[in-house]
Amino acid sequence: MLTVSNLSVQFGKRILFDEVNTLFTKGNCYGIIGANGAGKSTFLKILSGEIDPTSGNVSLEKGKRMSVLSQDHFAFDKYPILETVLMGNKPLFELKKQLDEIYAKPDFSEEDGVKAGELGATFEEMGGWTAESEAANLLSSVGIKEDLHYTLMKDLDGKAKVRVLLAQVLFGNPDVLIMDEPTNDLDFETIGWLEGFLANYDNCVIVVSHDRHFLDAVCTNISDIDFGKMNQYSGNYTFWYESSQLAAKQRAQQNKKAEDKKKELEEFIRRFSANVAKSKQATSRKKMISKLNISDIKPSNRRYPAIIFEQEREAGNQILHVEDLSKSIDGEFLFRDIHINLTKGDKVVLLSKNSQAVTAFYEIILGNDSADLGEYKWGVTTTQTYLPLDNSDFFKNEYSLVDWLRQFAQTKEEKEEVHLRGFLGKMIFSGEEALKQCNVLSGGEKVRCMLSKMMMSRANVLLIDQPTNHLDLESIQAFNNALTKYKGTLIFSTHDHEFAQTVANRIIEITPNGVIDRYMTFDEYLENPKIKELRNKMYA
Repeated sequence: MLTVSNLSVQFGKRILFDEVNTLFTKGNCYGIIGANGAGKSTFLKILSGEIDPTSGNVSLEKGKRMSVLSQDHFAFDKYPILETVLMGNKPLFELKKQLDEIYAKPDFSEEDGVKAGELGATFEEMGGWTAESEAANLLSSVGIKEDLHYTLMKDLDGKAKVRVLLAQVLFGNPDVLIMDEPTNDLDFETIGWLEGFLANYDNCVIVVSHDRHFLDAVCTNISDIDFGKMNQYSGNYTFWYESSQLAAKQRAQQNKKAEDKKKELEEFIRRFSANVAKSKQATSRKKMISKLNISDIKPSNRRYPAIIFEQEREAGNQILHVEDLSKSIDGEFLFRDIHINLTKGDKVVLLSKNSQAVTAFYEIILGNDSADLGEYKWGVTTTQTYLPLDNSDFFKNEYSLVDWLRQFAQTKEEKEEVHLRGFLGKMIFSGEEALKQCNVLSGGEKVRCMLSKMMMSRANVLLIDQPTNHLDLESIQAFNNALTKYKGTLIFSTHDHEFAQTVANRIIEITPNGVIDRYMTFDEYLENPKIKELRNKMYA
């Protein structure tokens, strides 16, 4: 359906892609993965024709239509919402405009009538007469209520715009669907709807995402960009990750017999094939995995940070007591009547439909802000470390990374360069990179520096606000693994479903009308009908 032939891309002396050949076919969803800077978004732009390759070509099968999720959230500000969705099918929308112009003529002639009849027949074949109702259904599916459908795009907030643009790209059943980070700014419910939609989508989907749960739910194939090449693998992200880790381990086992390695890989494939039956795309994916050759599995060349959280000392049973806590802004409650008792070993995912509420809660219990009412008290044996949503205040000076981290050292030994470089090295800042100025770092590099700071504190309570923002998949995976193994207490907020499901043993949701507090998994919380009803009531 979509063929990439001898594709090369070069910027100056830097070669991004070198003679890439691959094929994207109907009925499959391809997850494009690669380290930061590997060229994932550039590759999507080449596929869509937005930019040209240095050499080679991309060809779409004749008569097929491609749709691309818009990254420009302001491009359609002057258009009504429903019309914006209809514009997702350009041939249909252009035909509709022609018909509207003919019928709007004050001197409508017999010739115009013939022309309108011809166009109308084509319009009917394209499903034009039901297009508005289909677009309206899509909008409702992504959470845009009917009374907003004729509102201008400019009057929507950022999150609502994303939902409309999502409906736009899905409208009209395109043959090839290209999506760059489609889950950004979507809530868990809308992401779940999108997962279900794409899992049952019959055409070709090509997607870049840092959301591992999303990639696992929708992908039949992983296309890995590594050292300018692209390799395609059957299965979802977890299968690719676990198999590449196994292959890397085997590569290191120089003395292990080839036959034993083969048996180990075959057993891994059998186990994964059995587990994949839980997937929404179980049948097709299981067939692909069963056909996989052992030689197809290769070690990854990725560099994973070594994130290890240790405690200076173990905390007592009483961690945090919150009593009747309330906070408002301009007369509107972010949350109120919050009662929480946190005990040792709790790993809490902190939820709210208003991200401002979560950040305000963190700032209050850390003493950086004050509540309107209520009080909180930390256990006397606790020590806290915090990863804020906005870390910009930490990086305003021109310190080298070594000197930056030295600010947070407590002892003479911790202040020594060898000790500091050890923590930075775990975050993939080695050699000369440890001497970079902290005020020129990327968003992901700043988060990795903050993780170095947190690890060095050896605290027994971690507070984390949106940990996966700006991180690549490798850092997200390593961070996830570290929090799963952490023996202390944890409060974290996240948009990453996999983080919430695999780390949390307790769910706390703060609302304008109180708190919902349950010991259960994240999936159980989202799927429980009584909790759904309660959540709607608490936000009403």
